[in-house]
Amino acid sequence: MPSPLADRIRPTTLDEVVGQTHILGEGKPLRKIIESARIPNMIFYGPSGIGKTTVARIIANSSNMRMHKLNGTSASIADIREVVAEVSTFAGSNGILLFLDEIQYLNKKQQQSLLEYIESGEITLIASTTENPYFYIYNAILSRSTVFEFSPVKEEDIASALGRALEFIQDDLKRELTIHDGVIEHISKGCGGDVRKAINTIEICALSAVAKDGEYHITLDLARELTQRSSMRYDRDGDEHYDLLSAFQKSIRGSDENAALHYMARLIEADDLISICRRLLVIASEDIGLAYPNAITIVKSCVDAANQLGFPEARIPLAQAVILLCTAPKSSTAINAIDAAIADIRDGNTGDIPMHIRDSHYGGAKKMGRGIEYKYPPNYPNSYVEQQYLPDSLKDRKYYEFGDNKIESAAKAYRKRITK
Repeated sequence: MPSPLADRIRPTTLDEVVGQTHILGEGKPLRKIIESARIPNMIFYGPSGIGKTTVARIIANSSNMRMHKLNGTSASIADIREVVAEVSTFAGSNGILLFLDEIQYLNKKQQQSLLEYIESGEITLIASTTENPYFYIYNAILSRSTVFEFSPVKEEDIASALGRALEFIQDDLKRELTIHDGVIEHISKGCGGDVRKAINTIEICALSAVAKDGEYHITLDLARELTQRSSMRYDRDGDEHYDLLSAFQKSIRGSDENAALHYMARLIEADDLISICRRLLVIASEDIGLAYPNAITIVKSCVDAANQLGFPEARIPLAQAVILLCTAPKSSTAINAIDAAIADIRDGNTGDIPMHIRDSHYGGAKKMGRGIEYKYPPNYPNSYVEQQYLPDSLKDRKYYEFGDNKIESAAKAYRKRITK
């Protein structure tokens, strides 16, 4: 059985690699390293199908070192020991290059078994991972490696790769293919920056091409039918998840309802109702807060409605909440205040609770001096009387600063009036 088309036409030189010009373009760092033939330990990080393995293979094939390939999904300690065993042999006299795909699947002990030899330079590591290396790779290996981040490939670059794929597959199938308008653009846009997925899609389209009058046609309808729904990358436990939620919240904080709706639409398409609801509730207090105190009440109602409705109807109250938060005034005074108070506690700045505000609702409390000098605010004009509430060591500490929005400005004016 022939291997997938994407493997059969895998680039063998850097010039054949599409995309990644930010690290592989002329004069860019990774290209200069490869051309120098002095290969350091490197980690290639990025989503699937964008060239990490291809570039690693090109480096490995151009190296004079003894090359070994392992995959983190199946490699064992015994496999790693087998690589290490060649370090002092004639076969490894020029050094050993270990190409380790999906390194994130190796546990800490497996990664540590390579550390001594990576540090000494007897083994050069080129590893690839789809997960954030700073979360999944042992810190000692990270500190001895250079991390290069690969990006999703642009549509125009994918279109170029598809052109090359079509030439190959027509020769392979011995048939002329007629590509209808919009096919290449649709596949390039729908693959989410994944070159491998785009090439595999065009291969399926070629094999399923409609025969008519002795010609084989790849129509736009056929491409739409066969293109996987993959224009959005999303992993509920991975970087894409947190990047998406970050963009969602920052768009609301920045009062850009269009961007916020776009990012929420991605979350909706990923069927991630829980993350949307949790983030909206946080935003209502963290970013809008006291500038519009009713926001949390309205958002809670929208979230409750969304959870009761479920998708697809849940999108309606969620959109209402997003637009409300985007167009509302913003204030971060609440989160700033509580974070400042928590910082004091964590720094050990506590002190004793003043005696006059300690609990005095039990026999003998007065004899212990508790609550004796407490002044009951409702008994004073404007229900306010000056007295100390914070511990002595913190009595002048201010955690909350009034914001300059309408509601907090009014509260500030009221406070000034009653404290005269």
